Formats: sequence, structure tokens, C-alpha cells
Amino acid sequence: MSASGSDADSLASRRSKKPKYSKFTQQELPACKPLLTPGIVIGAFSLIGIVFVPIGLASLSASQEIVELIDRYDSECVSASDKVGFIQDTKTNKACTRTITVPKPMKGPIHIYYQLENFYQNHRRYVKSRSDKQLRYKEAAHDIKNCEPEATSQDGAPIVPCGLIAWSLFNDTYAFSVNKKAVEVNKKDIAWGSDKSKKFGSDVYPSNFQKGGLIGGAKLNEKLPLSEQEDLIVWMRTAALPTFRKLYGRIEADIMASDEITVVIQNNYNTYSFGGTKALVLSTTSWIGGKNNFIGVAYVAIGGICLFLAMGFVVLYVLKPRTLGDPSYLSWNKENPDNMQ
Repeated sequence: MSASGSDADSLASRRSKKPKYSKFTQQELPACKPLLTPGIVIGAFSLIGIVFVPIGLASLSASQEIVELIDRYDSECVSASDKVGFIQDTKTNKACTRTITVPKPMKGPIHIYYQLENFYQNHRRYVKSRSDKQLRYKEAAHDIKNCEPEATSQDGAPIVPCGLIAWSLFNDTYAFSVNKKAVEVNKKDIAWGSDKSKKFGSDVYPSNFQKGGLIGGAKLNEKLPLSEQEDLIVWMRTAALPTFRKLYGRIEADIMASDEITVVIQNNYNTYSFGGTKALVLSTTSWIGGKNNFIGVAYVAIGGICLFLAMGFVVLYVLKPRTLGDPSYLSWNKENPDNMQ
């Protein structure tokens, strides 16, 4: 009976799915397993609060120092009741003059953005309608399989750059003057350097672009390679949200408080067909970038919550203290003689 019993035990052990004991399979390898004592918890929350609150206050202070001017002009710059017909009429003069009074001194460089709302650049079909190989390599001009419906011209020649993104390139223009004195707009280095050097070829030139029956947006200079067409490069970096801003240029001069900025806008871009809006944005910058209160508010909120929790734990520990258990009884601090081999 003993022999048969041992054979049965041996057979059962072979059929068992229980892994062979080891410190690896039982997660008993040496590791950092801190004990969250009241002192450690209170100290951690206090440290986070002490660090986060000053960072948040500094971010809010920097954001408040930024001067940002926003002028929505899509409605005011159309005189006709039929806005779509007005914007699509190539014979109509679409020049529009806007006047902006500066409330605070603006130190250069002053960034110029155009802001669009209700424009879904993140639409799947829109995002896919491009050819990255064609933008980068001259010999890939015929790589247009993803560019429909803007892939070829009427005679079947490939469009460079092809696709809906390039076809819908923003084409409103802005001319600035401060106190009736013309101001130059610097449009150099408005695109990412990595995009210019790695995504757009220096030997790739536009061809057959915006020469079809339906014009989508701006035209391109066929004498300049795509790597130097920075307006296109900025536009081709699609936005994740339906409301977005893109850099148009910079004003390098300072503008004083109460100065009057006159902007002559060529209102060419059609946002009226889909109920979109357009706005001109002038903004200074700081060490956190543009105006953004969210970062500062988030840091202050998280830091304040951590300080509140730290004080709450202090009060709880003082009013209802608990004796800590003996850490030697924790599973990872004692050996299991049954599993020792």
C-alpha cells in the first residue's frame, strides 16, 4: 500500500500545474518594499505640495505677463449676405481693414497666429490624404495612392504636393502697420527645423498644384523647394483638436501701450461652407511659451491637495495614533521553511 501510495503521489505531482518553488516564481527576489509609515506618507505629500505650489504660482505669474490680442474677423470682413458666394467669387475685392488698440506694452518678438474653429484636421480621411514619400523625395512624385481626390491634374499628371491637407492650405494674408507706419512680418523659421530637414525635400518642387477646377487654398511658389515653403510645412502638421492656432509670422519690433495696430486682411479662406470661424492672434511669449493658465492652475491645485492631505494625516495621527506592527512578520521578511530546498 505504501508503494502504491508513493506512486500515486509521484504521478499527481507530475500532473500538477503548480510551478517548482523558486524565489522568482514566488516573487521573493530582493526588492525595494518601503513601509508607508505615517511619517513617510506625510513627508511625501508635504514635499509634493511644497514643490508644486511655487511652480504653479510662477507659471501663473508668467502667463499673466503675456499680452494676447484676439480679433475675430470672419463675419466683419464679409459685406454680402451670401458669405459662401462672396468668398468663392474670384473677382470680388476681399481686402478688409481692422484696427486693434494695444492695452499693454508688447515686447518683441510678437508672434502672429491665425486661429480656426470647427475645422477638423484630425478627420481620418483628411489626415491620410498625403504622401510623405512624395514630400521628401524627388523620385517619389508618382507616389499618390493615398492622395485622392487631389492626386492628379486634369491631364493625369501627379500633383506635388498631393492630397487634401496641402490642397486646403490657409491663404488669408495680413499686412501690419503701427501708428500708420508699416511693420515687416518675419516669416522665417516659423516651421520646425526637423520638419524642414527630414520631412520636406530640398530638391522637391511644386507642380500642377491648385490648377484644377476647384481651388482649395493658397498657391505655392514653383521656384522654391518644399523645404523652404514654411507656410505649407506649418499647415501640414495637422492639429489634434477642431480649434487650433498656427504660426503665421513674427513682428520683431516692440509695440507700446495705446499704440494702434492697423491690419489689412485679404479674406480669402473659405470657412463659411462648414460654419467655421477665423481670428487673428497677436501674442508675446515667456519662459512657459504662450498664454496658458492651465499649467499653473494644475500645479497649484495638485500641490494644494497634497498639502491638505498632509495636514489631514497629521491631525488624524495626533488624535487617533496607532501602534505600528512588527515588520518582521511581513511575508517578505521571514523565511518559509516548507519551501526551503
